[in-house]
Amino acid sequence: MNIPFLDNWRRRHGTEHAHTLTAAMKKDPQGVGELLAECELLRVRAGQEGLQLDDSPESLAALDQLPPRWRDDPEELPWLGNDAGLYLGTIIVRTVPGAVWDVWPGGQPVVRLTSGREINVVEAGLDWAVAGAPELSQVYGEAAEA
Repeated sequence: MNIPFLDNWRRRHGTEHAHTLTAAMKKDPQGVGELLAECELLRVRAGQEGLQLDDSPESLAALDQLPPRWRDDPEELPWLGNDAGLYLGTIIVRTVPGAVWDVWPGGQPVVRLTSGREINVVEAGLDWAVAGAPELSQVYGEAAEA
């Protein structure tokens, strides 16, 4: 997975040995979590629709209600879906007790719950952006109940 801002983070923090998201996550999980939470494209598009994302579970339900104008731009669609997944993951990590960011081999960020279940939030965000399902609030609800 290509996360462009990670290179900037690596330079800023002098992590020459952090050549992967896994290494960066081990060195500074909070810093990587903050970067994953940026979701700039999603925040801009939501703002254009009058929705300010406040990193709350309620904001996921509000995102689910937005008209999917991003589907008109096939180049932007995967980036917005990626951001939606990272935003979903951020909210799960911040609000579900014991939930943490983890990384699958190959660099895919996922959320691991205390039950051991791993949620591929990026895939969920891409599915939501492309098809509208599953809804982000539904994925969150399932994680919160686990």
